[in-house]
Amino acid sequence: MSEPLPVSLGFSPCPNDTHIFNGLVHGKVELAHCRLANVHLEDVETLNEWALQGRLDVTKLSFHAFGHVQDRYTLLRAGAALGRGCGPLLIAGTGDKPADLADWKIAIPGTYTTAALLLRLYRPDCRQLVAMRFDRIMEALAAGQVDGGVIIHESRFTYQAMGLHCIRDLGQWWEETTGLPIPLGCIAARKTLPLAVRTELDAAIAASIRWSEAHAAEGLDYIKAHAQEMDPQVMRDHIALYVNDYSTELGEEGMHAVRQLLRRGTEAGLFAAVDGGV
Repeated sequence: MSEPLPVSLGFSPCPNDTHIFNGLVHGKVELAHCRLANVHLEDVETLNEWALQGRLDVTKLSFHAFGHVQDRYTLLRAGAALGRGCGPLLIAGTGDKPADLADWKIAIPGTYTTAALLLRLYRPDCRQLVAMRFDRIMEALAAGQVDGGVIIHESRFTYQAMGLHCIRDLGQWWEETTGLPIPLGCIAARKTLPLAVRTELDAAIAASIRWSEAHAAEGLDYIKAHAQEMDPQVMRDHIALYVNDYSTELGEEGMHAVRQLLRRGTEAGLFAAVDGGV
């Protein structure tokens, strides 16, 4: 039997991702055709940029970024963040700002995030976009450095405590417009990886999710060690919101939502269509 192929893996330190990959990275799920040689936990926009560079074999990335790398990476059916009532929020503070949203300076959590894509689809006339790490946006708003901000991850549970308010739920806008769940992030693998490896990893990620669901208490320390927001209830709410049946298997509806997002992004000129893509 040939040696297992070494594979590099990247995902974010957010509770949904550490929950999903906990079992896999700690050897609770067996692999036969490959082994995890390098595991990187990075902010999702860093992973998006790395995907554009082709640095990792298997990686979490935003569906927006996936639109740019469909020629090199293939979508796995497990590990995605997709659902209803879980989209990014456009928020603002109480300070003075231009009357027209198009004139606002708006912070986005990275150029290639799905949050940025949704804002551009919702309001193409918003051009003053400032990319920054997702965990700096609320501070920038509170300090008056920007007029608005698009928040993701744990921030959606804590922004009101900072005196900020929601202008538009972009996920809700997507659902009202399309009738579909919103695709936020996915797991993609290099197309050059052998099919047996890609198939095994897809099944292993689904198995890792099932392990985490069955061993919630056992996996909590790993999740807490990497979480931006340490409040246990916020972590539980985060996992409940972003890890669901679509995470185990995208299914027909999930794939339809992904194709719809990529089609709209292509029509908006944000990335090119790929023959034989998703």
